[in-house]
Amino acid sequence: MQLKRIGYNFSICQVEDFSQIDLCDEYCFIGKTDCEKSVVCITERCPDNILKRDDGWRAFMIQGVLDFSLVGILSKIAQLLSCNGISIFAISTYNTDYILVKQENYDESLQILLNSGYSII
Repeated sequence: MQLKRIGYNFSICQVEDFSQIDLCDEYCFIGKTDCEKSVVCITERCPDNILKRDDGWRAFMIQGVLDFSLVGILSKIAQLLSCNGISIFAISTYNTDYILVKQENYDESLQILLNSGYSII
């Protein structure tokens, strides 16, 4: 399985509302519940109406379109990294999964996955 590096720094933010989110940005993930509104975006593109913010995340994605019938892909990656003391922040889209890790763990994470048979592009 191929994993693709994403060459940006990301921030995970809780925001007042989505009025300042630029959906034309290359990467922008939004989530909403009855209790909060969240956005994951390129750090340099964070909105001004942030309530809470956590910087210093890097990302990679599972390359290709994942069929909904596939089982355990994200779980295996999470387990490999967890066994090495690395936590993840996962985001799924219709086509694939994105895995974010803290910047200081990024290179080690990719090396662990490379050693486990994943290819990194």
